[in-house]
Amino acid sequence: MMRILSRAELKNELLRSGIRPSVQRLAIYEYVYRSTAHPTAEKVYEALRDELGSLSLTTVYNTLKLYADAGLVMMIHIDDNYLRFDGNTQMHAHFRCNECGEIYDLPVEGNSLGCLAGLEGIKVTEAQLYLRGVCKKCLQQNYIS
Repeated sequence: MMRILSRAELKNELLRSGIRPSVQRLAIYEYVYRSTAHPTAEKVYEALRDELGSLSLTTVYNTLKLYADAGLVMMIHIDDNYLRFDGNTQMHAHFRCNECGEIYDLPVEGNSLGCLAGLEGIKVTEAQLYLRGVCKKCLQQNYIS
């Protein structure tokens, strides 16, 4: 389970990564870190633009790219139309519902990829496992017969 960091700890994470924590950068990082919805850059922009009057969509894109390059967020390519971002950088898988479009985190048991063959003698530094199907909520609502 991921430990939830305070705003001050998030600021320190930026500093440790060599990133100057401006008001905009910290707000963007905090939003993505606390979100479980795997937001797009557009969603981050919409959520923060009123709070941060001078924020631009370009700034959000550039900042998220900076964070992904620093390993602070993950870029998720599970959605065919949008690039998503995940503040949870611990090893886990993602499930996207084909009906409602929601994306869910799925834990990887023991934080290990032991279910995969051929990993002997290599060091995995990043893994992205995507699953698609129909979520429990949609199945219960009889979207699928």
